[in-house]
Amino acid sequence: MQVTETLSQGLKREFKVVLPATELEQRLNDELSTLKDRVRINGFRPGKVPVGHLRRVYGRSVMADVVQNAVNEANRRIVEDNSLKLAHEPQVKLPESKDEIEKVMDAKGDLAFTVALEVLPVFELVDLSDVTVKRPVAEVTDAEIDESLERMAKQNRSFEPKKGKAAEGDRVVVDFVGRIDGEEFQGGKGEDIRVELGSNTFIPGFEDQLVGVKAGDTKVVKVTFPANYLAAHLAGKDAEFDVTVKEVEAPGELKIDDELAKGFGMESLDKLKEAIRSAIQRDFDAQSRRRVKKDLLDALDEKYSFELPPSLVEQEFAAVWAQVEGDMRANNRTFADEGTTEEEARAEYRKIAERRVRLGLVLAQIGEKTDIKISDDEVTQALVERVRQYPGQEKQVWDFYRKNPQALAEIRAPLFEEKVIDHILSQVKVVDETVSKEALFGDDEGEEGASESKPKSKAKGAKKTSKSE
Repeated sequence: MQVTETLSQGLKREFKVVLPATELEQRLNDELSTLKDRVRINGFRPGKVPVGHLRRVYGRSVMADVVQNAVNEANRRIVEDNSLKLAHEPQVKLPESKDEIEKVMDAKGDLAFTVALEVLPVFELVDLSDVTVKRPVAEVTDAEIDESLERMAKQNRSFEPKKGKAAEGDRVVVDFVGRIDGEEFQGGKGEDIRVELGSNTFIPGFEDQLVGVKAGDTKVVKVTFPANYLAAHLAGKDAEFDVTVKEVEAPGELKIDDELAKGFGMESLDKLKEAIRSAIQRDFDAQSRRRVKKDLLDALDEKYSFELPPSLVEQEFAAVWAQVEGDMRANNRTFADEGTTEEEARAEYRKIAERRVRLGLVLAQIGEKTDIKISDDEVTQALVERVRQYPGQEKQVWDFYRKNPQALAEIRAPLFEEKVIDHILSQVKVVDETVSKEALFGDDEGEEGASESKPKSKAKGAKKTSKSE
């Protein structure tokens, strides 16, 4: 087998591989000789089938295997002999001429093909000793705990039947039928639906028009579905709901005491407060981690500049752009609505894709140089956490990941990334900065995955609605 490099331009490599007909013949005969000890053909004793007869019967299929094995061998030799790290699988171009293929299959002509490669860039890791990142730290206040307690108490308080008109904060039990242009629509009908007035869980305007109703009243509620409504066929449409009020309920006394705590499995109100403080602190710590990670990745992005493998950028951009288009469709928005054009948006999100690829390569090399490993136990623990997110489907989800190495790699990747981030943070200066909760969560463009600026269209998220859909 002769391998000759024909192109070395940037990150692109191309090689010509030639396997002479004589070598093809030898490889074919070797395979057939091995085959004769395994096949059973009528009229021949085991192991006594002539190679010539085997060639007439199996020659073409065996030669196909010979060619495939030659391609695999060539790919392996090219990578090993040239110490290459590939950005993607080699692209092999076999002969297209029918006559040439026939000669190869009969071992009467040389097998010549090309292998096109795209390699990962080679770059030096830079010194990070001059990098300083800020870690925002927010304190959990008593007011935040009290706010959480009040919210929990409201969610768990009882409602009692009430005579008279419904007021803000009351709950009404209703039946309704929705119509658009006089026609009922799917999802627009409900019975015994409890609507808490002022909770803003229904279509905007729906709850407001029920203030003042009494048990037994009927009312036509007129609303307009939001333009970004999740059900696209309803988005922006005017609708009317024929509402029958069956009952009005007033909220019971709001009690924040040990009994409330026991309802949440805590032995006392003090214990519930401690649990709430810990939960809020975990949220603060997680957000702080996202912010410091973003600060660090921004610093890394400024430190590194090198050629990127076009295929990796295109692959990443395709994923980003698919998400952007999906968000735009879900929110019933256009690029014009966002004050931009598709061309400008593509350019913006291509930069995000390039950043992801660049920093992904940086993190990978840092992890490799520092010999960062993810143990099987760590992957299993993360997989268990993932499985718990699908109650009732645990076994199916577990089996899916265990049987799909690529899916399991998606579990391992963020674990590796976080370990690399921890290592880098130990190499730079981290300055704690006390901030308010609002500052901690404000203007949040935190990183969500491998060195990326999180892709999201400028379209606003669809507002969550309730059963009046």
